[in-house]
Amino acid sequence: MSRPVILSNGSMSVGLNEDGLVQDFYYPYVGLDNLTNARLGCHKIGLWVDGQFSWVDRSSWEISVDIDENALISIVSMQNTQLQISLQINDVVDHKRNVFARAISVHNQADHNREIRMFMHQVFQISRSGRGDTALYVPDDNYILDYKGRCSLLIGGKHAQSDASFDQYAVGNFGIEGKEGTYRDAEDGELSGSAVEHGGVDSVIRFTNRVDADATFDFEYWIVAADAQYSAQKIHQSVQNQGLPELFKANRSYWSDWLGVSANALHTIRPEYAPLTKKSLLLIKAHIDKRGGVIASCDSSIYNYGRDYYSYVWPRDGAYAIWPLIRLGYRDEAKAFFSFCRDIISDDGYLMHKYQPDKAIGSTWHPLLLHNHKELAIQEDETAIIIYMLGEYYHYSGDSDFVQSLYETMIRPMANFMCEFIDPETGLPHASYDLWEEKFLTNTYSVAVIYQSLLVASDFAELFAYPDDHARWKQTAASFLDANDIFFHQERKYYRKGYLLSTSPDKFIQFDDTLDISSIYGAMMFDYYKDPQMLHDSVAAVERYLLDKSPSGGSPRYEHDQYFMTDPPYMGNPWLVTTFWLAQYYIRNKNPDKAKSLLDWSLTKALPSGVFSEQIHPATSEPMSVAPLVWSHAEFVNTVLDFTRSEQNRKLP
Repeated sequence: MSRPVILSNGSMSVGLNEDGLVQDFYYPYVGLDNLTNARLGCHKIGLWVDGQFSWVDRSSWEISVDIDENALISIVSMQNTQLQISLQINDVVDHKRNVFARAISVHNQADHNREIRMFMHQVFQISRSGRGDTALYVPDDNYILDYKGRCSLLIGGKHAQSDASFDQYAVGNFGIEGKEGTYRDAEDGELSGSAVEHGGVDSVIRFTNRVDADATFDFEYWIVAADAQYSAQKIHQSVQNQGLPELFKANRSYWSDWLGVSANALHTIRPEYAPLTKKSLLLIKAHIDKRGGVIASCDSSIYNYGRDYYSYVWPRDGAYAIWPLIRLGYRDEAKAFFSFCRDIISDDGYLMHKYQPDKAIGSTWHPLLLHNHKELAIQEDETAIIIYMLGEYYHYSGDSDFVQSLYETMIRPMANFMCEFIDPETGLPHASYDLWEEKFLTNTYSVAVIYQSLLVASDFAELFAYPDDHARWKQTAASFLDANDIFFHQERKYYRKGYLLSTSPDKFIQFDDTLDISSIYGAMMFDYYKDPQMLHDSVAAVERYLLDKSPSGGSPRYEHDQYFMTDPPYMGNPWLVTTFWLAQYYIRNKNPDKAKSLLDWSLTKALPSGVFSEQIHPATSEPMSVAPLVWSHAEFVNTVLDFTRSEQNRKLP
């Protein structure tokens, strides 16, 4: 199940599932820790009316989940025709305080007055074992407190019209000792009033009102996160005093100002791309922790069928994610990300596979020993792309002071590492893992990024008066370009994936001739080619073997890609990122019609809320893997910006 809505303020992030229910709840970092997740279960919404009870889900409710294109605010509609009830919900994570707020309007569609009881259920797992949490009812301020150590979660709410609080509550055990959860207590329309429990816990609160025919009652619900009960209670009281209408108003203003940075550029793009462009920018921002980490995806659903999740900071994903922000004038997010990378760099000048948003190293599947030979468990492109993106930051911002502050601590160690991590037999970068995190080789994409990043570093060295660095890095980059021919398959006429230099005494080269779009993109984007015809021939091969070779259209990453392989198998599942890369090639080569067709194709593959997944099912077009994937949204925005600029250039006399 995907996450059509991600809401965030840089330290708290909340993901809603396709039923409009809270499925992911991260605090105190975006992407860490997930205090509720897909394996544990979602927070439920229940309704009792006319003696009937229903939990909201798609089996008996019609549900639509969307996000406002102008603010990180959800728009959720729920309809149950049998019960003659509809719900309208808006959600937000407050930009100032760690508060997740839901404004809920309940519409009685019957032709008579009825008592309606609404139940809000919440289940958290603060302790990693799931056995050490406590939940209790606090009577003085009428709230539920769920806590463990330095994490306190306060659940409160009130009627919008009368300011009366919830009228019943229950606290109990969830998922331990044979107990399903306290939510079952709600199904007779009454709650027991049990006031405390520990271990694995959940809780339910109830709002009751008599509602006239074709009338509504509104209530407000919120969850506060803090490091202690006292702090959470102060925020709780401030939310009560402010009220959700004012809270939502303040957040709409905040997001309007944030989008205003890119307003001039957004006004120039085609109307059909504008809503999804703005939503993409908001979703990128939602995945950025205020301490600089950029999460690949806050969708934890992959944890149900995989060994891990995507809520890590991949330096590569983070760099691509901030690229459109840099182009549109957002400086704070970029500077925080580069500072994050400065802090995690190794003593030898390289970055590891991935990191947690608290800067701890993340999990990996890259071994330190291959064929009984010691190797670094890195993807060298992840180091190189940071220098390249810093060059983009300087190009768009002119902020030489910030860039210069990183010269000794990041630029020089990274560039020196790239100059030294070279095989003397070939004069090219030593093998590392490819950007898809699968193959160990000297691959075309990585060499292309390294080549251009050394040129960027050389320019910085010249700018800041380091002539020796300037000469060394520029000369090394030039030698990489001289050896470019080794990556081009002369018979099949495309850029191959790469090669592996044997560790045996004869040092023979074993080529990997896989047709991989990243090789072509790398050569194109980072100017790693001698003859443009080599690029044109490579794209022609992609068109022959990869593009639009399944009913869903689009392009897989490479030939015979088996990641999330479907049955029957196709050449591979279409990826949004690689399809946007092809569109960018067409834009650069003055073929706007082909580029537009791929952009239009992408609009049909987004969820109704505008969320892009990582992959598309080749037969059904259903989203696969995580949704959203931030990288997909970043490439969409970059492609729209490129397309818009090309249209403007064509209109010039």
